[in-house]
Amino acid sequence: MRQLNAIDQFIVRADRALRTLVAGEQFADRPSPAKNIAEAELSPEEARHSAGLMRVNHAGEVCAQALYQGQALTAKLPHVRTEMEKAAAEEVDHLVWCQERLDALNSHTSHLNPLWYGMSFAIGAGAGLISDKVSLGFVAATEEQVCNHLQHHLEDLPAQDVKSRAVVTQMLRDEARHADMALSAGGMRFPAPIKGLMTLVSKAMTKTSYRI
Repeated sequence: MRQLNAIDQFIVRADRALRTLVAGEQFADRPSPAKNIAEAELSPEEARHSAGLMRVNHAGEVCAQALYQGQALTAKLPHVRTEMEKAAAEEVDHLVWCQERLDALNSHTSHLNPLWYGMSFAIGAGAGLISDKVSLGFVAATEEQVCNHLQHHLEDLPAQDVKSRAVVTQMLRDEARHADMALSAGGMRFPAPIKGLMTLVSKAMTKTSYRI
């Protein structure tokens, strides 16, 4: 197989970014956990709230795609690069599932997704440049943040919105596994102050994505 040069790498990354940001350009390997569950009757307020939470989850998956792609670009060890690319592929399922739920709820993805993607790609690439240990540690810390958000969403989603709940439940399982994978692969455990800063940034993103 021909080795990709810098221009090839740029084209591949740009293509993946566009596919992430444009609806209908990504396809899930696994069917949505909500596929065989009947749609429940939701009040307009409940539907808006569910859509807001699923929009946050979708934005989080956009960030995950960018983060993993950035890290794969600068990872120093081949096996780490492979793990990053594998995790990014698995996150595509989540991206598609959230998009499907937003469509069913007659809502939209966050208009700020291009911003989230660019910021996350830069952070991922920067972490990879420092070291694979830091890069993997950042994955673990990020997935921990995501798991906390998903757990709160399960508590906050309307009880009758079982389709969204099924999607979030499976996402929670997958994200926890990704965090364990990153630590097992040699990722460092970030100290509490850094995790606290990440939480503040995450809250700003989620509050904005819920509305915009």
